[in-house]
Amino acid sequence: MVQIPKQQTAKPSGSPELAPPEAAKPARGAVPTSADVARLAGVSRATVSYVLNNTSAVRISEPTRRRVHEAAKELGYVPHAAARSLRAGHTRIVLMPTPEVPVGPLYSGFLNELQWALSRLDYTVVQYGSVGLGGDEAARAWAELRPVAVLAPAGMGPDGVGILQRSGAKAVITLGPDPVTGAHALLMDHREVGHAAGEHLRARGHGRIGVVMPRQEGLDTFALPRLAGVQESGAEVVRLPLSYDEEDAARAAGQIRELGLTAVFAYNDEYAMLLMRALQDTGTDVPGEVAVIGADDLMLGRLLRPRLSTVRIDLPSGEELAGLVDRLVRDPAPEPEIRDLMGASVVPREST
Repeated sequence: MVQIPKQQTAKPSGSPELAPPEAAKPARGAVPTSADVARLAGVSRATVSYVLNNTSAVRISEPTRRRVHEAAKELGYVPHAAARSLRAGHTRIVLMPTPEVPVGPLYSGFLNELQWALSRLDYTVVQYGSVGLGGDEAARAWAELRPVAVLAPAGMGPDGVGILQRSGAKAVITLGPDPVTGAHALLMDHREVGHAAGEHLRARGHGRIGVVMPRQEGLDTFALPRLAGVQESGAEVVRLPLSYDEEDAARAAGQIRELGLTAVFAYNDEYAMLLMRALQDTGTDVPGEVAVIGADDLMLGRLLRPRLSTVRIDLPSGEELAGLVDRLVRDPAPEPEIRDLMGASVVPREST
């Protein structure tokens, strides 16, 4: 007579590490499920869910975690994000709209570090290309993804913040010079960059300063505040429109000589290096005849001769900012938080 084994009873709640190991793998070609992972690892489906979703409310031993991860890897199983979102009521998506303008190596590095730090906290970072969309229209498009947090650029208003919050976003954080009603704000005021450069050049006896204004579309977002910062330093300002190419740099170098300018704030280090080379090609001594300062403190500027003076932009680490996002998601603040994200300080070198 064949004896049928009795069904095993589940342990009381609070002890998820159960489920007997049974015959393990799904049929060839079948999509693996959490039940398959549970069978192979010899645990319950609840334990699989706790482990793969990084649930901190339930204690799982390290050996059990390893067995679950190894089983999931062997079967090629990954959790279903949509199903997890339905259970939780929100996704783990942190949405970062793709910048519409080239942000340069400094900001690219900062954004990459932030994305890496967020991924280590079990968030999925999505860069959303919203070309042609702006303001509240862009916020509606972002809301369709049901992000748990949004790092939004300048330009979104209170209505857009409300749209995102009603869609389930626990943290809406704006990046720009001014706060937006209803959102947390990380203030990035580029006037500080221009003001630091202007103060530095004025302290060296230059009262009339040329300021490079990139012709590249979209860079006015940064260039205009930097221009205003130089003006706020008390200097007389002469605008120098410049495309990022050698021919236009040669034209600008000639203009600087014609205008009798003795100092230039060149928007950033890349434009400063381009312009300094063009000035030297005309026989202009830097800094003897024209002092040049950039911004961003790129390594290449330290390798030039003369070494390039610059404005260092101080940003928090990506890990620090990711921790802030995580805290605001886990424990939403009753009132919006506002903090300065950016500082600026001059690094004087030989070019000024």
